[in-house]
Amino acid sequence: MARILCAWSPLWAISNWRRRNPSAEPPSPFALIESVKGARRLSAVDRAGRKLGLYVGQKATDAAAIAPELITAEAEPEADALALEALVDWCVRFSPAVAADEPDGLFLDISGVAHLWGGEAALLADFQVRLTANGLAFRIAIADTPGAAWALAHYGEDGAIAPPGRQIALLAPLPPAALRLEPETAAQIDRLGLKVLAQLFDIPRAPLARRFGMETLTRIDQALGRSKEALTYRRPANPWFSRLAFAEPISAPEDMARVAYDVGLQLCARLEKEGQGARRFELCFHRVDGRVAPLNVGLALAARDPVRIAKLFAPKIETIDPGFGVEVVTLEAAEVAPLSGRQARLDSLLEAGGAEGLAPLIDRLTNRLGEDRVWKAQPVASHVPEQSAAPGPPLAPPVAGWDPERPRPLRLFSRPEPLELVMAPIPDDPPVQFRWRGQMHRVRRAEGPERIGEEWWRGEIDEARTYHIRDYYRVEDEAGGRFWLFRAGIYAPGVEARWWLHGLFA
Repeated sequence: MARILCAWSPLWAISNWRRRNPSAEPPSPFALIESVKGARRLSAVDRAGRKLGLYVGQKATDAAAIAPELITAEAEPEADALALEALVDWCVRFSPAVAADEPDGLFLDISGVAHLWGGEAALLADFQVRLTANGLAFRIAIADTPGAAWALAHYGEDGAIAPPGRQIALLAPLPPAALRLEPETAAQIDRLGLKVLAQLFDIPRAPLARRFGMETLTRIDQALGRSKEALTYRRPANPWFSRLAFAEPISAPEDMARVAYDVGLQLCARLEKEGQGARRFELCFHRVDGRVAPLNVGLALAARDPVRIAKLFAPKIETIDPGFGVEVVTLEAAEVAPLSGRQARLDSLLEAGGAEGLAPLIDRLTNRLGEDRVWKAQPVASHVPEQSAAPGPPLAPPVAGWDPERPRPLRLFSRPEPLELVMAPIPDDPPVQFRWRGQMHRVRRAEGPERIGEEWWRGEIDEARTYHIRDYYRVEDEAGGRFWLFRAGIYAPGVEARWWLHGLFA
């Protein structure tokens, strides 16, 4: 059975504003204001303001009339959202599955992790102590469903823990607004004298739906666990995930490198047990101030060697700022694929020259230089030479591509280079000489022509032109140099032929 912890702060925006402006601590009462449909309204009110009768959504002019001493500041919803996102990342200390409940709350799926603290009560107490130490005041509750946990955190007793399968007794005395209904629906229920959820629970379902809509039934079923409610976790659930939490924060680079190996050893053991390997790993250092420093490495082939993975992370760890210390480290594997054990080959030289022997070198180069700098040309189904190849994974299996009867240079120039003083006996003959980059070349052998036209079927037929045709030749000069050159367009009397060099053969 799932267990959900819901945390909610009615003063979230106020607390964050004061944290962002420590030198401008305002006296109470204090409120934040924002523009809503052309009107200035309160978006957050502190405790002193609420005691004076101020409330969220109230017009700023009305609030000033009630409390002339009210101090206001402009709301910053974007900054509050970023702060909530950082808090969600920080909560990975307690659960790998954390979802934001915007704008001022969050959900934690604590199923199967409470025993690490000695029970749900101990986990909840530790959570409250750490939030308070960071200057955040939250109301917290634990229940079987997100709906029940939300209701208890917002309207129940702070710190309530609903026994598994018996949250209905704690929900019964709460007001209907605890079901997260639309304000209009909640107001209508209140006008009819239904003050507590117990009264709603006693109404037959059909009349209840006709009177208050299907949303009311849905919310009741979600709160009581009769229907599922999906949460959008900041980090989607991943079975290939490992974490280590520390009693005391760490900050030394050598300590961070060591825990990177430790958490990798833990995850790789699971991968090996399941016969799996991964091509991508994300290592996250969770600082005590709630910030997360992620590092990513990619592998050319799926692997599960913790030593090799830790070595790839080592140079990147030096760039991490631990702040006041790192209290949790997590490692997540992606692009997981089956990886069966292989018997080592007797010929170690051949093994080193194979894909598995090259993989560690390619991994180091890729993670040091970038994925776009280490690649292998892969054939592409196109007649146009510059479009017939594209960068691909360096250790990808070979793909059938170019016709061996019509060889191509391994690398083409980024742009064909013009040739000068080209002489050809007749229009379709290969050239007998040409000048390239100021040097004259006399042709000794030649093959061609190979006519290549534009791919007219990829566009409108009216846009096809004959001057896009190229006649390619493979030529060799007297010094042994081999060139791939072409004449652009169809030969026409009185029109000077244009010759270009497109690439060199090895």
